[in-house]
Amino acid sequence: MNRGIRVARMGTARLVAVLLAACLGLPTMAGAQTARAASAEPDQPADELVPPTSASDFTAAQLDSVLAGSWRSAANRARDAYRHPKATLQFFGVRPDRTVIEITPGGGWYAEILAPLLHDNGHYIAAEKAPAADSEARDDDSALRKKFAADPAHYGNARIVPFDPKAPVLGAPASADLVLTFRNVHNWVMADTAPAMFKAFYAVLKPGGVLGVVDHRAADGASLEAVKSSGYLPTGYVVKLATEAGFALDESSEINANPKDTRDYPKGVWTLPPTLALGERDKAKYQAIGESDRMTLRFVRPAAPATASR
Repeated sequence: MNRGIRVARMGTARLVAVLLAACLGLPTMAGAQTARAASAEPDQPADELVPPTSASDFTAAQLDSVLAGSWRSAANRARDAYRHPKATLQFFGVRPDRTVIEITPGGGWYAEILAPLLHDNGHYIAAEKAPAADSEARDDDSALRKKFAADPAHYGNARIVPFDPKAPVLGAPASADLVLTFRNVHNWVMADTAPAMFKAFYAVLKPGGVLGVVDHRAADGASLEAVKSSGYLPTGYVVKLATEAGFALDESSEINANPKDTRDYPKGVWTLPPTLALGERDKAKYQAIGESDRMTLRFVRPAAPATASR
């Protein structure tokens, strides 16, 4: 396994042990060593002491290690400039000890990051649309399953859960810390399954859990009917889907914004990279624009109200 990941994972394990000991009032090895050092060297200058490292620092270090991982394809790494995975996952609050469900991971762009990140101390669950009953495809035929099976060192603890988009169930109620979906909501809107999907997100998240949404953003003031076949969505409509399912909008971010995106292309958002639906026609022009302008929204399932004591 990648040495950088092992080091980062060891760091997380030590951090958890220290935090647990602190909560229980137990002495830690680091604490004992510090006490001994203090008694032996009472005049040690304060500027030589090592400052404490926060849990967020460990998460950032592990993300850096995973993003540099040799198992990530060159094509996927090249898209980091457009998808900003580190900043996006930090904005959503992903940590290596969380249970994260990614909805419809497709070819596994984010799975290459999330599954190794959560491999040791968390849980990565990929929710895939189940094959239609009359389809010849089988659950075990998916490209994602084959990807996971081919590299157990990085994906061995990942799970895949099939779901029916018309009546989706993504796991046991209140079992996930985060649900993440990247560039999928427009597909559900076109298929008229979006309300059911957002209700399923709410059901599977713990109270206080986070729903992270990234999708192609329509121009301000655009109506849903005018743009939904283009792949772009009004931000307000996505917020409406989430709030009607019970979520509260916690924060939005411009992490994945692209001011070069004019949203007026012959083949909609698919005109732009990575699809380049027009092929060689005006390819350089669309490559210069880059990938789409995207909304990045963080929703929260409200925490259960406190029960009054009697």
